[in-house]
Amino acid sequence: MSGIVNRMDLDFLLHDVLRVGALAAQDRFCAYDRDTISAILDSAERIAATHYQPCAAVIDEIEPQFVDGKAITHPAAGRALKEFAEAGFFAAGLPPEYGGMDLPTVVRTAVYGMFSCANLSIHNYAMLTTAAANLLATFGNADQRRRFLPPMAEGRWFGTMCLSETQAGSSLADIATRAEPRDAARGLYAIRGAKMWISGGDQDISENIVHMVLARIDGAPAGTAGISLFIVPKFLVDEAGQIGPANNVTLAGLNHKMGNRGTTNAVLQFGEQGETLGWLVGEPHKGLGYMFQMMNEARIAVGHGAVMQGLGGFLASLAYAQERMQGRRMGTGPADAPLSIIHHADIKRLLLAQKAAVEGGLALVLYCALLHDRMSIATDPVQRADFHLLLDLLTPVAKSWPSEFCLEANKHAIQVLGGYGYTRDYPVERFYRDNRLNPIHEGTHGIQAIDLLGRKVRLAGGRALHLLLDEIADTLARARSADVLSAEADALERAAARLRSATQAILAAPDRERQLANATLYLDAFGHIVVAWLWLKQGMAITEAEPEPGLVQYREGKRQAMRYFFRYELPRIENWLMLAGEMDETCLSLDPAAFLG
Repeated sequence: MSGIVNRMDLDFLLHDVLRVGALAAQDRFCAYDRDTISAILDSAERIAATHYQPCAAVIDEIEPQFVDGKAITHPAAGRALKEFAEAGFFAAGLPPEYGGMDLPTVVRTAVYGMFSCANLSIHNYAMLTTAAANLLATFGNADQRRRFLPPMAEGRWFGTMCLSETQAGSSLADIATRAEPRDAARGLYAIRGAKMWISGGDQDISENIVHMVLARIDGAPAGTAGISLFIVPKFLVDEAGQIGPANNVTLAGLNHKMGNRGTTNAVLQFGEQGETLGWLVGEPHKGLGYMFQMMNEARIAVGHGAVMQGLGGFLASLAYAQERMQGRRMGTGPADAPLSIIHHADIKRLLLAQKAAVEGGLALVLYCALLHDRMSIATDPVQRADFHLLLDLLTPVAKSWPSEFCLEANKHAIQVLGGYGYTRDYPVERFYRDNRLNPIHEGTHGIQAIDLLGRKVRLAGGRALHLLLDEIADTLARARSADVLSAEADALERAAARLRSATQAILAAPDRERQLANATLYLDAFGHIVVAWLWLKQGMAITEAEPEPGLVQYREGKRQAMRYFFRYELPRIENWLMLAGEMDETCLSLDPAAFLG
């Protein structure tokens, strides 16, 4: 049994639930039929299992060091990333003119998931690089694309995103990094300031690092309206795209976190030891709008990473439960043979809880990736806009729901292993530590909740939410034709109605603070309803499939995981939506002094 992927389930989600084969009917993706996709996934699984997974524990143990102003990483990280690069996976999502494969986003997401599960610390470098390259492909000018994209597509240069500062984490309106014009005609500026929490901010793996930096041009408006975006390489790049002298991007230190320990996390200074130059991307003062493409891509990648850490824990704890002999059946005695613990009801509960969260979360992330593909090939502008609205609505959910509930799955994995679960003899404690960062990465759980309830459900006059509820209604109509799914269909219909009524009540209230006081509960309920919908789609795909003797047990496992989610998880939304819909003030009204008196 693989410890990094369940290929049967991945194939089921891609082809039976999401029906990605329809993409191959489009000229842009015509090369990617089922056989080709399978071959790409086979290649990714082989590289991830051979080069990423074996060094995961040692890279976690021997984390990067700050030595003489440089970040020194374990050499296994560079070797693994070289294999990733030689397979062409850095360029997977880029168009051919930049050396890319133009792989559909949904397939690329499936590919990257295996690397994420095998070794998240290493995969973070690749994820950030591909997101930065995609940003430049969209918003960079011809000269910038010519200089920076080819080596990034080849995996020789890595990328980062430099947003946060010590005084400005989630509040980007407060960033203080400045940009002073040096050659405005060429878009060249001197950058001065400091950035904090920069994943991949320095390392000894790539030839160069392309930092995407948010800063204010002198005289810019206050707030987010005055933020611009700059390309700031570690080493300067000349007109021919060749590396030049150092650009005075100084590593001030490394942050040491509980998880993702193999990914450098840097404090960077710009312009402290000489002039640091950056190239303006797009127009002045519009940088945050551009950066949202990379931020949103990274948010979904964070959610996907959370799913894959949950999957790693599930697969490890399942293997352990099948082998660990402990206890006997009720009514038997010491003379009777012990059972493997997977036969005990509570162990099955812990495993089912993991399976329901992980496979539901994976369906969510892949569905969002498919929306991106549909948006990119849609010829009808109204349809394209609707796909964009749905993706915008679901992005905070795809980031945060797996980060919260697949982390819970990792907790269950540790419990299955008992005392061994929190030792380093098994990987489940590392999966938990790596996953614990994800509710914070790319915007905390609470920030994503405010984004969902404060902005996303209001998009286009509420059209985004209506589109989602219409999708759910279409699934319900189909599900009712299958008698075996009627109970789940009824439960989901009640949940969707409850969401609609709570949303209407919240949006009608005049007090903005009260509206958002319980936004996190709203986000959790919203995510549960979306994942229940995707579980119902999986149940329908199984019900509609032709009988296959070799898939009987797999399909039964899917049915039971769906049943678990509807019976054990979906009912939780009632209290969440009650508190959110009534705008309970317990948390909002508490005087901070009352915590201790």
